[in-house]
Amino acid sequence: MAGAEDPAGRQSELEPVVSLVDVLEEDEELENEACAVLGGSDSEKCSYSQGSVKRQALYACSTCTPEGEEPAGICLACSYECHGSHKLFELYTKRNFRCDCGNNKFKNLECKLFPDKAKINSGNKYNDNFFGLYCICKRPYPDPEDEIPDEMIQCVVCEDWFHGRHLGAIPPESGDFQEMVCQACMKRCSFLWAYAAQLAVTKVTAEDDGLVLNVDGIGDQEVIKSENGTHQDSALKEDVPEHGKDAVKEVKAEQTNEPCTSSSSESGLQIAFKNQHLSTESQSGCKLQELKAKQFIKKDTATYWPVNWRSKLCTCEDCMKMYGDLDVLFLTDEHDTVLAYENKGKVDQAADRRDPLMDTLNSMNRVQQVELICEYNDLKTELKDYLKRFADEGTVVKREDIQQFFEEFQSKKRRRVDGMQYYCS
Repeated sequence: MAGAEDPAGRQSELEPVVSLVDVLEEDEELENEACAVLGGSDSEKCSYSQGSVKRQALYACSTCTPEGEEPAGICLACSYECHGSHKLFELYTKRNFRCDCGNNKFKNLECKLFPDKAKINSGNKYNDNFFGLYCICKRPYPDPEDEIPDEMIQCVVCEDWFHGRHLGAIPPESGDFQEMVCQACMKRCSFLWAYAAQLAVTKVTAEDDGLVLNVDGIGDQEVIKSENGTHQDSALKEDVPEHGKDAVKEVKAEQTNEPCTSSSSESGLQIAFKNQHLSTESQSGCKLQELKAKQFIKKDTATYWPVNWRSKLCTCEDCMKMYGDLDVLFLTDEHDTVLAYENKGKVDQAADRRDPLMDTLNSMNRVQQVELICEYNDLKTELKDYLKRFADEGTVVKREDIQQFFEEFQSKKRRRVDGMQYYCS
């Protein structure tokens, strides 16, 4: 922040200076965010008639359903029409949700847009967000008691929001990631660790540091480094694919306790597992089994994923069944992502926006249209060049600067008009 010397020799602080370019850029960014979040949702019609909407902007009404009551969510249109003067929590977007406005969870309110609702939406899922609480710390956002600046990131699986510092793994500084999966969801969907080693923005690689390794690639078998340097495998957990269990039993019968001489060496057990699963992968076409045949590590952290990482997930019959059992089939739906929803919202908003210039042009004859277009282009070019000088110099655009610009522009226009010669035939 700039400073200046006052008459007494002391440096006085100046207020932060913001240029017009900064204001315009910030305004455009806010407008894009609003289009992204709200553009894919109808602001006039309750979404209840659409059933469980794949993804929509949602709100929770603290006035109608305060903490201690049953959680409920309302659509964008109902937030305007039925809860306009109420205290609302903005929930951003959530998937597969049906508007609750006016159902049995609202004791003293009837929906004005769609009153004929079922008593309850059994397919809806709720969490602490519906009471304005987020993250593992269960705090509001913004938090008046939290003095640490920290952005919040939404988990793509559970859709809760988390402080970056509470995710166990610091978000990549570049911000070059599209989606995040929190610690709890990584633990529940442990198959994602095999993909994380290959796809995650911050790679999770196998290291011989005493942490849990999946060196053989069979399900969630944990191989722990013991005191004498050998690896001892624990019992297989329940998420081992059925077509791999028989192979495990056969190889375990031949297991030896020979020590691993280095992190790169492989015991006969490891080789047998790898050969078995490479063979299985070639027969079933399962990408997951191919990845599980390699070394990867599991930690108690969140993971960060790039654009289109979901398209790399295996969609074989066994994996699709696993996704269904874990209730994460949405991971295979390319239209489920927030990015897809935002892009659709921006396109819809752009199509709905009316251009005042085009409306004016449509009401004119051709000669007037040409004159207006020329005047508009001249104004746009000169204003852009004029403001660029202020941006390059880092100075503030003042009211008198704008007044001066339009006075000069009008003066130039008059000179052009006065200099024209008209001929009559």
